[in-house]
Amino acid sequence: MKHMFLGTLLSLSAVAASAAEISGSIGATSQGGLTARLGMGLDWNKSWWESSTGKLTGYCDAGYTYWEAGDAAGGAHSISFSPVFVYEFAGGDVKPFIEAGIGIAFFSGSKAGDQELGASFNFEDRIGVGLKIGEGQRVGIQAIHYSNAGIKQPNEGIESYALFYSHQI
Repeated sequence: MKHMFLGTLLSLSAVAASAAEISGSIGATSQGGLTARLGMGLDWNKSWWESSTGKLTGYCDAGYTYWEAGDAAGGAHSISFSPVFVYEFAGGDVKPFIEAGIGIAFFSGSKAGDQELGASFNFEDRIGVGLKIGEGQRVGIQAIHYSNAGIKQPNEGIESYALFYSHQI
């Protein structure tokens, strides 16, 4: 377990050398357990469909999540990587946005909380909304679902609903 945590920190440090933002979130699982996440994001520096309404952008996100939940597997850990598309609405210094992405995640075991994931490898589906404040900060809420997409049974999956904050570095 210590090697997984150390490996995650080293990976995040490597990303940080060229990362655009660092993020943190605190949330709860669909079963009521606590989640805490630390992430690093690398902006794609590209925009599509720019108009007076807004623009489509995106970033790659690498993260570490701690899962404190349930009797069966409290204290689980996961690392994840996901490309995320962001639609940023036009505005002044405060701009609303919506985001969505699909990526991969590796858990420290096949359980998180009381949920049986069936495997350590899982997919990450996310959706979020929030506000971009100036050019350097974002706040919002996210829903992230993890499951193995039926590759292995059982496949109960688990969700995290969280408040997040990110700051450009």
